[in-house]
Amino acid sequence: MRPFLVYSASRLGLFAVTLGVLFVVGLRDLFWLLVISLVISGVASFVLLSKQRDAVSRQISRERES
Repeated sequence: MRPFLVYSASRLGLFAVTLGVLFVVGLRDLFWLLVISLVISGVASFVLLSKQRDAVSRQISRERES
């Protein structure tokens, strides 16, 4: 369960950082702030969190095998 928690916390952290940066830059419309933050953090997590994602998939595979 630990790799899943690390990956989820990392995803949420990336989203929060992206949200904060966009807010500071001047994006104030709530809808666009959330949408753009979601897209940017999704792309960033795809690139930056590959090790964590692999750990989650290994954990799921091990649990399915047993």
